[in-house]
Amino acid sequence: MLKRVFTAPDPGRTRLRFAARAVLGIALAVALCGLAGHSLTGAVTGGLAALLALFTVTDATVRGQAATTALLPAVGLPVLTAAAVLHAYPVARDLTFLAVVGAGVYARRWGPRGHSLGVFAFMNFFVAQFLHATTGQLPELYAAVLLSVLAAAAVRFGLWCYERRLPLPVPPAPPGGTGLARVTTRQAVQATAGAGFALIVGQLVSGQRWYWAVGATWWIFVNTTSRGETLVRGFRRLLGTVIGIGLGLLVAVPVHGDPVATALLAAVCVFGIFYTAAVSYTWMMLWVTLLAGLLYGLLGVLGPGLLALRLAETGVGALGAVLAVILVLPVTTHSVTDAWIRRALACVHACAAETARRLAGVPEADPAPRVAELEQLLARVRLSVAPLVHPLNPMLGRKRRARHVLDLLDDCAREIRGLVAVAADPEASHDARLAAACRRVENAVEALTEGRDIALDADGPSVAEPALAHLHGLERALAELARPLRTPSGSPLVGA
Repeated sequence: MLKRVFTAPDPGRTRLRFAARAVLGIALAVALCGLAGHSLTGAVTGGLAALLALFTVTDATVRGQAATTALLPAVGLPVLTAAAVLHAYPVARDLTFLAVVGAGVYARRWGPRGHSLGVFAFMNFFVAQFLHATTGQLPELYAAVLLSVLAAAAVRFGLWCYERRLPLPVPPAPPGGTGLARVTTRQAVQATAGAGFALIVGQLVSGQRWYWAVGATWWIFVNTTSRGETLVRGFRRLLGTVIGIGLGLLVAVPVHGDPVATALLAAVCVFGIFYTAAVSYTWMMLWVTLLAGLLYGLLGVLGPGLLALRLAETGVGALGAVLAVILVLPVTTHSVTDAWIRRALACVHACAAETARRLAGVPEADPAPRVAELEQLLARVRLSVAPLVHPLNPMLGRKRRARHVLDLLDDCAREIRGLVAVAADPEASHDARLAAACRRVENAVEALTEGRDIALDADGPSVAEPALAHLHGLERALAELARPLRTPSGSPLVGA
């Protein structure tokens, strides 16, 4: 886990800039809230709004990101109002909270914008519980949210918009069907059921801090699709919370809510959350837990007992998520994995077809976007396969087979990247041998997905023919994929 965080590639230092910009944007938001005369409650609300605006908005274009950011208050403020108004009516408050959970997850079917708005709505209800917000505080909280989202937008789209130079590929939509067969619908039902369990049991554990259990259930469902992904994420959340609580005892408790020390440590936590989010969910949760401890220190209620209660409520939330994905409309790991692998293979087919058109001299043919799409699909395959290759998975045969499939898919991606680089050379155009080899790759993908045998070209390419070498390597990787993908098993990957 340590190695993955500190040695993970960061092309263009994107993660570093992402984290540094977050510290700047959130610090500006909190500073503006302070200058506006807001209380500690208003500053915390504003800081969280800025964090969410910088963290959850992931539209493919800068224009789309700006539009989603502008919509955040329109979704968040009504939810914040409902949470404050219903604070004195526990039953109505709890039912509304569950409705926000279900609607927030269901909104993910509308892509990154739906996901961002759903998260922002949920977290506004959550922060109202965290701060015990009342109707009398609403004007200040409205101002804090609006001011902080504006500050985050100014930093993200004005002061430091590095995305303008980094075109973002559109993330692939999750596989699904119709009605309850759609993953987002199933997850909305699962999340609501899990949150209901967490809410009831969490209140039995603590009548004041029960919302931590609901929050744990919610975040375990974020960016997961299958039962296995959710179980692994629940384990990582619990592990990160345990480590974060240990750090809280060593760092946050001795600080005793000192404003300067807390501000500096909070900046470190924010940087850690943003820098590690794409690499390790465990590390991200470590920083989130430590940040929560520091905020409780500012509120004057931090102590070992509160940290222990935080762990207990997280455990309740994780258990709620586990029970929901196992018992309520389960989406199996292998069904999701199969769908992503098939889509990755279809993208390999499309890459080969577009490359063939390029080599045939079609001027508008451009396989580069297909390569970017393939990278996105392989990232989703790795996420869906994570439960199968997890160290705690006792099924060693399936673990080895899943790792073999990942290695071969990575080989395919490497050969595709090399092939596209060669095809970009104008001198490589109009080569009949390359076009014929691309067609053989297309046929190999079709044979693999249809369960037919793959016929390899017996004549290997010479080292002087790099494009043919890439194509031959791609054919070989596809042929080798046939065995693990067709191996009969109680838990198939594809085609068994």
